[in-house]
Amino acid sequence: MNRMLETGLLLAAAGQACLAVLNLNVARIMRWQSDIERMPLLVRQVFHVHTWFVSAALLIFAVLTWRFAPQIAAGGDPVYRWLACAIGIFWGVRAMLQVCYYSSSHWRGIPSRTVVHVILLAVYSSWAVLYLSVGMLPGIGSDTKNPMEAVHAR
Repeated sequence: MNRMLETGLLLAAAGQACLAVLNLNVARIMRWQSDIERMPLLVRQVFHVHTWFVSAALLIFAVLTWRFAPQIAAGGDPVYRWLACAIGIFWGVRAMLQVCYYSSSHWRGIPSRTVVHVILLAVYSSWAVLYLSVGMLPGIGSDTKNPMEAVHAR
């Protein structure tokens, strides 16, 4: 189980690093340049700063997860469990926003955007489940057959 969780965390780390880079190019990808140019200066600057900081946060998640995947997967140390929960909450909230905040008018009836919407929802949700499982279920990454044995062994 530990190896499987570790692999999942490494895949999540790679995905978050890719998403960090994609986020830096979201205005170009979505063809928002002319809209951004029409924004008041302060709004435009806030947009750019937030773009950089979201990408930085995603890259931090990716690097920490990549570097400490075995320790996070093992779930023994409270610091790694807290880190996993924090990242899991981030992705859980992001998945909820994908459904509850964004208007379906942005993607409904446009097959390519609908596919992207569904893929992003699945990715964000799976990252939330992965990180929250590791963080909230101590011993889930343990090599013991019964995860509760790891809890009682401490």
